[in-house]
Amino acid sequence: MKIPVRIGTRKSVMALAQTEDIASQLRAAADELDPEIVRFETVGDSDQVSKLLPHGGKGGAFVAEIRAAMLRGELHCAMHSLKDMPANEETPGLIVAATLARDPANDSMVLRKGLTLDELRKSRGKGYTIGTNAVRRAAYAKRLFPEVEVIHFRGAADTRIRKLDNREKQRMPDGGEVGPADALIMARSGLERVGFVDRIVHDFTPQEMLPAAGQGIVAVECPVHEWQTRKYLALIDDPKARMFCDAEREVLWVLNGHCNSPMAAYSTINGSEMTLSASVLDEAGGLFIEATRTGPANRPRELGRSVGLDLLDKGAAAIIEKTRPE
Repeated sequence: MKIPVRIGTRKSVMALAQTEDIASQLRAAADELDPEIVRFETVGDSDQVSKLLPHGGKGGAFVAEIRAAMLRGELHCAMHSLKDMPANEETPGLIVAATLARDPANDSMVLRKGLTLDELRKSRGKGYTIGTNAVRRAAYAKRLFPEVEVIHFRGAADTRIRKLDNREKQRMPDGGEVGPADALIMARSGLERVGFVDRIVHDFTPQEMLPAAGQGIVAVECPVHEWQTRKYLALIDDPKARMFCDAEREVLWVLNGHCNSPMAAYSTINGSEMTLSASVLDEAGGLFIEATRTGPANRPRELGRSVGLDLLDKGAAAIIEKTRPE
């Protein structure tokens, strides 16, 4: 008899692709499993106009409803993009039981037809607009293209590219509009999953734009007392991704940031050593502090704590407080 595993997910093209990856890996790991994908339309999906902050940031907009369904016993587990999961708070009764092998973690640029990256660079962005909903990407964009206008730009990956190509404006919560966008900054892993990798004109290096903590990692969360589910999810847990997860999210925990804080953290492993870099910026990209440390890969939380404390010593708390919602 097959063992059902109900996996909750958002219903966007990218979220479904990520969840199907989980289901495929579970089937390959244990023949007796029968994964079922359960689609949710979260408030972040249904409201494509508002900024995410009024919905509790990414955590409230994309995570809260699915987590509630798990706690009610309607799901065995749920798929999340790790970067969308709040790291400065715990959710009682739930645990990240698996992290899939990391996809490319970097951010990439997509341009409207007729515009080249060389033009954007030579102009320092003057006269052009870059669309993003991520405060981190917005802050880095202002550092790379100092005179560009960064506009609030919502939607799933495929939706944002459609808006870019059709020169659509983005409606704003106050009833106004911004745009259209000339360029988008998006996660490369997301563009790969929805089939738009051919639209990438530039992959940002970590030196240009440090990725969000956990970017490129698919996380599987489940109720802490679902021991059978945890046993099966352990079969698809990637050890390196788990270390990346622990190190990078520890930085966010130490900083006690919020969804309006431009923060970044990215780690790499070379042999038995892990190198972790993290940064905190103000929203305009003017204030910028960064810290990097190398330590034993098998002690990722300690490394994350050290890097987070380094950032605090350099003044990160003041920048974070400045961007904290009132």
